[in-house]
Amino acid sequence: MNETISQQLQHRSIREFSSEPVANDVVETIFDVAMRTSTSRGFQHAGLIRITDQMIRDRLAEIGNQPYIAKAPELVVAVVDTRRSVRILDELGQDSTPAKSMDAFREGFTDAILMIQNMTVAAESMGLGVTLLGSILNDIPSVISLLQLPNFTFPALGMIFGHPAQTPQLKPRMDTNLRVMENTYAEPESWVQTLAEYDEKMTTYYDSRDLNRRVDAFTTQIVRKLRTTELKDRFMEHIQAQGFGSK
Repeated sequence: MNETISQQLQHRSIREFSSEPVANDVVETIFDVAMRTSTSRGFQHAGLIRITDQMIRDRLAEIGNQPYIAKAPELVVAVVDTRRSVRILDELGQDSTPAKSMDAFREGFTDAILMIQNMTVAAESMGLGVTLLGSILNDIPSVISLLQLPNFTFPALGMIFGHPAQTPQLKPRMDTNLRVMENTYAEPESWVQTLAEYDEKMTTYYDSRDLNRRVDAFTTQIVRKLRTTELKDRFMEHIQAQGFGSK
């Protein structure tokens, strides 16, 4: 097993960081890795916003309901960005509709997520700790306004990183054979029964966000967390409000 795989198998979310800043050359290297990430059709329809303004950091922490966001040494938001292509096509007198399509959005969103994952591997390989922030989508209109995102851009995923000040327990995962299938989709007769052992493992895990409280069983979390919220249920509306899918 090489060092990269060993490090990936030890991945855990780090939410507490030391006061040591991340050196600029390290940040630049992580950004260079992001730029070399695979990108659909070579269009590079994703970008990064490095958040250094404390007011914006504080507001993102409020939106995410995660105070540690405001204190993290580095905070980055990956965004879908087909606006560049829209403008290029407009400047060349061509039809820019394809760059405004849902297909272009899908490609850009995928690119943005891949960038963040590549950055995560790079950061952890240099001894840094990382947490990914799906919470930036808790209030999409507010994030769009806060980051001044114009039409044909969209927030995809956030990321904080820095020098770790904690070593949290490794979070249990389902067995590989429950998520890796061959040729066709497969599922057990009862997921609740199949996951009984995993449920038991999860109840012994302490989440680093609340070290004094064990987490619920996995199936219980599904019941508790997968409840609809108005803001997230309107995801497609927020995408369309940014101009995607327009004719």
